[in-house]
Amino acid sequence: YTTLFRSPTENELLQLSARNRARGFPGYIGSIDCMRWKWKNCPTAFQGQYRGKDSVPCVVMDGVADEDLWFHHVFFGIPGSNNDLNVLDSSPLFDAVAGGKWPPRFTYTVNGVQRNLPYLLADGIYYDWAMLVKSLSEPRTPAQKAFASAQEAVRKDVERAFGVLHGRFHILS
Repeated sequence: YTTLFRSPTENELLQLSARNRARGFPGYIGSIDCMRWKWKNCPTAFQGQYRGKDSVPCVVMDGVADEDLWFHHVFFGIPGSNNDLNVLDSSPLFDAVAGGKWPPRFTYTVNGVQRNLPYLLADGIYYDWAMLVKSLSEPRTPAQKAFASAQEAVRKDVERAFGVLHGRFHILS
C-alpha cells in the first residue's frame, strides 16, 4: 500500500461538506469508485496475479474524488484483487474508518436528524456500510426519483476524475 498524498484535514472536510450542502448533500465528502489501469509491461511472472476481467494484466485503483476532481484517497489493489470489492476489502481507507482514525467527525443535519459521520457516495456494488450511501435501486415516487437522479449526478464526480486520468494516461475502464 502506498499513499500518494495526505488525507484531507478536518477544516478541508468541513469546506467540502459546506460546498456539498449547497448541492443538496450535507455531510457528503466525495465519491468512491474503482478503475482498471492496464499494465502494459507487466512481467510475465506476475500476469496471472494481475489478470483483469478482460484477460489483460491490470491494477485496480480505488479512489475518492470531489467535484473539483481532486483525489482525496487512492489505493492500488494488491495481487489478486481484480474487482472493486476485493480492493475495498484491502483498502487502508476503511481500516482507518473502522479504527476511528478517519474521517474527523463533524455535525450536520439530514431530514431533521443530526449526524456526525461524513459519507461517500457509491454505486450499487458497494457494501451497505454507514459511510457509503448508494442510490435508490428502484425509486418509485417523484421525490425518490428526483433524489436518485441528483445523487447519481453528484456521484459522477469520481467518474469525471477518472476520465481526467484516462485522458492523461492509458487506462482501461
